[in-house]
Amino acid sequence: MHKFLLLCLFSVFIFTSLSAFPSSNQNKKLTLNKIDSEIKIDGIIDPIWAAADSISDFYQLQPYPNTLASKRTVAKLLTTDQAIYCLMICYDDPKNVTIQAGTLDEFSGDIVSVMFDTFGDNRTAYKFAVSASGVRGDSRLLDDARNRDYNWDGIWFADSEIYDWGFVVEMEIPYKSLQYEETLTEWGLDFDRWVPSNSEDIYWINYEENEGQRISKFGKLDLNGFTPQIDGLNLEIFPVGISSATYVGNNEYDYDADIGLDVFYNPSPKLTFQATANPDFAQIEADPFSFNISRFESYFSERRPFFVKGQEIFTASGRQRNTGFYRPMELFYPRRIGKKLPDGSEVPLTFGAKAFGRVDDWEYGSLVARTAEAKYTVDGVQESEKQAIFAVGRVSKQIFENSSIGVLYAGKYEEGNSYGILDIDGGLRGDDWQLAYQFARSFKNADGDFALSAGFTQFKENWMTLARTRYVGSDFDVSQIGFVPWRGNSSTVAIAGPRWVYDDGAIRSILLYGGPALNWQKEDNFTDYSAVFGFNMQFRNNWGYEINVDFGKSRDLDVEYSSHEFTISSWFPNPNWSGNLYGGYSKTYNFSRDYLAFYSWVGAYFSWNITSNIDLGTSYDMYVEGNPAGNVEDITYNARPFFSITPVNDLNIRIYVDNLYIRSSKRMERIIAGFLFSYNFSPKSWIYLAINEIHDRSDEYDALGNLLPNSLHLKNRAGVAKVSYLYYF
Repeated sequence: MHKFLLLCLFSVFIFTSLSAFPSSNQNKKLTLNKIDSEIKIDGIIDPIWAAADSISDFYQLQPYPNTLASKRTVAKLLTTDQAIYCLMICYDDPKNVTIQAGTLDEFSGDIVSVMFDTFGDNRTAYKFAVSASGVRGDSRLLDDARNRDYNWDGIWFADSEIYDWGFVVEMEIPYKSLQYEETLTEWGLDFDRWVPSNSEDIYWINYEENEGQRISKFGKLDLNGFTPQIDGLNLEIFPVGISSATYVGNNEYDYDADIGLDVFYNPSPKLTFQATANPDFAQIEADPFSFNISRFESYFSERRPFFVKGQEIFTASGRQRNTGFYRPMELFYPRRIGKKLPDGSEVPLTFGAKAFGRVDDWEYGSLVARTAEAKYTVDGVQESEKQAIFAVGRVSKQIFENSSIGVLYAGKYEEGNSYGILDIDGGLRGDDWQLAYQFARSFKNADGDFALSAGFTQFKENWMTLARTRYVGSDFDVSQIGFVPWRGNSSTVAIAGPRWVYDDGAIRSILLYGGPALNWQKEDNFTDYSAVFGFNMQFRNNWGYEINVDFGKSRDLDVEYSSHEFTISSWFPNPNWSGNLYGGYSKTYNFSRDYLAFYSWVGAYFSWNITSNIDLGTSYDMYVEGNPAGNVEDITYNARPFFSITPVNDLNIRIYVDNLYIRSSKRMERIIAGFLFSYNFSPKSWIYLAINEIHDRSDEYDALGNLLPNSLHLKNRAGVAKVSYLYYF
């Protein structure tokens, strides 16, 4: 019955969603003029900029949507055969301009950006952002700007200069760094400026408050008869040298030195090859502590450069950056390649290669990786992880203006076993709504099963509707290649409610919502059901908070009970500091202790820019586990303070400590200390020095094999020095 309801709900989504498609853009246009000489990028306005067309009619998206910007901004573009140049002139009292040094993709303060839809697909765009202090950041906008890929890393140049009337930013973006459609006569275009002194976010395009930015509404960059040219081999070669020292016990270290090679090759503006040989996949910073009382595996993000670059092509449509309500199943989870073994070691990865690109309305990508055999010991018994080959391929096509449909295959092959997943997914989109969907089939030798998920989001001016549904068959096993831990599970949540948006005053918007939630788990043979209610308030200065409550009936491991949960979260952004507070209380089944009880948590995050060069902050979490008698069973405390100094742009020193304290033992159970020096001394060229040290209370033995008294002792210490340098042809 529950499966039937899921399919009916999915059909209703499709029927209601096909009634509208994206609207046209707002017919704004900027003409791109060609010059014969390069522009010096220094934040000084050279006379040659007089040859450029310009725009200055910016509109607020916040705090007062659909009104003209309070600060004057002028944007200009010029081109040579090799690169496109951007000039942004930002008028303001220099005392109001927030200056914050940083490294690539780690900056705050006053920021400007330019965005190009180089394929005219109304779905994807490049974004190049520069702070008033000259720090660069780039990303890819996806799914009509509903999602972001901050892992994209292009080769481009920028600088800024502060004046007594504001500041200036200049950018040079080589066409070698872009993929684009050669036959287009115009690109999609928009500009953005963030003014933290009054929480003002302004764009060239006047977007609707309930929709946010939309690539499908971009203005146009008239190429004015110009066709970008690609010269040279368009080849990037990164030799990588690495040296490491790892503590092996008894005051002894294992020293190792090695070299690797990363290659990027763009034979055309629409095709990229990426390969890595003998790669270094050492993780610079340890994963944060994860407290988990559920029956499901904890999730950790992928941070290794080879896998995160170009990952967008292998990702299913539909993830919502702003709401986080719907997230497609992650059927290809790169951390399964070169994974951590039970003894803490990693499976060595000897080779990896990628290719991705576009042809007309089609996008495609493929990945191949090889891991070597690895031996490890568990409880004194030696085990072995077999040599394996991983293969991933995906093709997607643009349909209905800016919607899409795609097919993904991912597989792992080792001696005696093969694992695979075949997936069809896509997204149907309008200006204020999106319907994303997935249908998948898993393969494990001769066995397998099906899974599906779908998510619908719509924000009208005065109403919100969100719904998601998921079914995962009991034999749907992708644990070797993906992250879908909920086998034998189906769930559905649908919420809706009114929005109140205010034109002036301290409050920007209020949202009230509610709806039903269903969850079926095969192991329990019971459909949990609950009612969900929530309240969200956003203030004009970007502060806000949200309260959620749900209550219903649940069953876990033959224990049926009345479940409930209350959560609250708040956020406090500021030009020089930011913070989050959150907490909750629930009655739920504690799978780590195997009983029903209350569970509560409180957490906070705070970051303070002491000066333009120094950041200080911490995260803090407290997890309270109850027992069946209603008393506190135990409390776990985890804090992760950090200190960061950036003496000059692109050079950063970061120190952090991750500590774990357990109330029942009345002592610190684990401390992780980390030091990271990183210097981006040239485009895509880095020097890293990282030291990580772990102290815990694991069993410790003396030279004669006798168990020592339990104490906090050095468990592991590792130091890594890494240098990568870009050769660009």
